[in-house]
Amino acid sequence: MTRDAVLTDAQWDQIRPLLPSSAGRRGRPFRDDRRVIEGIIWRYRVGTPWRDVPGSFGPWQTLWKRHRRYSGDGTWDRIHAELLADADAVDEIDWAVSVDSTVNRAHQHATNLSRETQGALSSYKNLRAEPRDHAIGRSRGGLSTKIHQLVDGRGLPLVVLVGAGQAGDSPMFPVLMDHLRVARRGPGRPRSRPDRVRGDKAYSSRAIRHHLRSRGIVSVIPEPSDQRGHRKRRGAKGGRPVGYDYDDYKGRNVVERSFNETKQWRGLATRYDKLALTYRGGVVLRAITLWLKASTR
Repeated sequence: MTRDAVLTDAQWDQIRPLLPSSAGRRGRPFRDDRRVIEGIIWRYRVGTPWRDVPGSFGPWQTLWKRHRRYSGDGTWDRIHAELLADADAVDEIDWAVSVDSTVNRAHQHATNLSRETQGALSSYKNLRAEPRDHAIGRSRGGLSTKIHQLVDGRGLPLVVLVGAGQAGDSPMFPVLMDHLRVARRGPGRPRSRPDRVRGDKAYSSRAIRHHLRSRGIVSVIPEPSDQRGHRKRRGAKGGRPVGYDYDDYKGRNVVERSFNETKQWRGLATRYDKLALTYRGGVVLRAITLWLKASTR
């Protein structure tokens, strides 16, 4: 392998058949797929401007256009979905799921587009639509973006969404759950119901607990002190105390470790992309590399 190679031969062999240019695509064939994909990975890992990607990966315009295409037409999502299906077929997905979000600062290069004051939540009915606010919001630290994830028990990403930095975590939870679908290799519907869901106090709400209970999913979510006090003040009308497995909750740290892995790519720890579509594409590509790494150990 050369110094700028970022995929092993085994990893490349897994994703090569899943690319559009390897599936009977009409028209002029793409230039060397492997070098282009590795160039896109290199750019996000290093956090450099597209124009500064080494010429050994090919023209920077090709890298940008290919990433924009694959982010918009669902190629990255399809590759991620196929890797999840392969992992589920050999019982490599731990269905004790954890949920959380992380805030990333948006660089000034990502914020020079006009934005309408409308939340990004509605856009996630269609993952290929660009939010009107480009998933950039103003939080305490300035302009920022949130990455929302569902991860399995090993901390590997199952669902990836992005939203504005000031937006709450709780409203995104049902959207994340709606997009949790892992296809089966053989007969049967895609699996969309985890065994349990671990979340911090930001996900403590009656709506979320009812959603999980109605689907037979164990809720491992602690109750914040203000909700506990409000329930006690209402007496018998306040409902039963919230119970959860304290020891099992310790396993929620896998989602924090997952974000640490994601932010090893400097182009994701700080957002440089103007479009939420391409930024999320980079996060999904990172999820792909994490699953490839886990499957080729």
